[in-house]
Amino acid sequence: MKTLLTGGTVVSMDPAVGDLDPGDVLIEDGVIVQVAGHIDAPDAEVIDATGRIVMPGFVDNHRHTWQTAFRGVGADWTFPEWAVAMHGTVKPHYQPEDVYAGTLLGRLEALHSGVTTMLDWYHVAQTHAHEDAAVAALRDAPGRSVFCLGAGWGTPDPVDADIRRVRSGLAGEGLVTMALGLRGPEDTSMDTVARELKLAAELGLRTSLHIASDGTQRPVAELREHGLLRDTTTFVHANGVSDEELRMLADAGSSVSVSPDVELKMGFGSPVTGRALAAGLRPTLSVDDVPSVGGDMFSTMRTAFAVQRGLDGGLRSRDLLAFTTIDAARSCGLDARTGSITPGKDADVVLLRADDLTVFPVTDPAATVVSAGHPGLVDTVLVAGRVVKRDGVLVDVDLAPLKNRLLASRDRIAAAAGIPLDGTWHPRPATRN
Repeated sequence: MKTLLTGGTVVSMDPAVGDLDPGDVLIEDGVIVQVAGHIDAPDAEVIDATGRIVMPGFVDNHRHTWQTAFRGVGADWTFPEWAVAMHGTVKPHYQPEDVYAGTLLGRLEALHSGVTTMLDWYHVAQTHAHEDAAVAALRDAPGRSVFCLGAGWGTPDPVDADIRRVRSGLAGEGLVTMALGLRGPEDTSMDTVARELKLAAELGLRTSLHIASDGTQRPVAELREHGLLRDTTTFVHANGVSDEELRMLADAGSSVSVSPDVELKMGFGSPVTGRALAAGLRPTLSVDDVPSVGGDMFSTMRTAFAVQRGLDGGLRSRDLLAFTTIDAARSCGLDARTGSITPGKDADVVLLRADDLTVFPVTDPAATVVSAGHPGLVDTVLVAGRVVKRDGVLVDVDLAPLKNRLLASRDRIAAAAGIPLDGTWHPRPATRN
């Protein structure tokens, strides 16, 4: 099967391909086979991309979709308040069907806004049924997903058998693959970190962990001293981590995922975007959680760009596009398959409306996407060559019953937890004497 995207403004994110205006992209059996100014393919299905920006789909390498039902309730929360609310108050009441509903709607939301690849950082660990519900939801959403299993989150419990069980069930999967969510040195012992890294290497899994520092801690240095830095690990946030430690991550080939909106709103400190670049890292961007912030990569890029430009002015708009496409794909170990419009890669492509009045006229496509882009521009989305959104509407998805299911999930959990849904819920972290 062939598909021809024709007449669009192609922003390939591949220096060897460059940008084309106009340009055509030919897809065969889900794979990009040619990118050129004009392509003759009389036997291909034609998608007219005139008035559209054609670019690789976004890659979000850190999002907790199980929290989707509580969208917006944490807009005013600090991180300690969020932790009390989501992990201490609502999580104990989650049933597998709640995990499924939140994960499915969260993944569809991301897809709707142009996120073709998403790493779902799962830490609502309760039972095997909860984990299986999350995996089932990712399979039922027509996107490319990485199920990052944070098994045993908040506990010192052994998780080897659990990781192996889920890995076995995902062996050979196409669009849904797996990573291991590490319990980092702030949450567990170095022996546990070492054991989980060894297991990940055995199973061929990349790893991801949340990490930060108050300026007195040296978590990255401690990991290096124990020989536990890997080029297959993504460090999430890293606020407060010293420049020296960021260079340690660069030397190890590790990656960093920055969630600028959450970090700034919840009091994590300034995002490390610019410092990571200076240390030799290619930072990536992620949404994190939608109870507190929006779920699209456009606003994420804009926040990261504005904050860093306000500090040193060295960042360029195309850098932000790279952070959310090819660099993020590389952090997931998927850069050979996605992240740029390159012949030989899977056709994970989005078409953005360049004729919309909020961005018209488009003079510099990359700059326009970063400075003024929004989910309303996402006209068409392809994942591995399959059209999953067309003319602004998700294909073959009946949203009404899924929305009702998510509302019922939210209301049941709120009732069980005894929390109001009228905007007055303000969790109070425990205070130390």
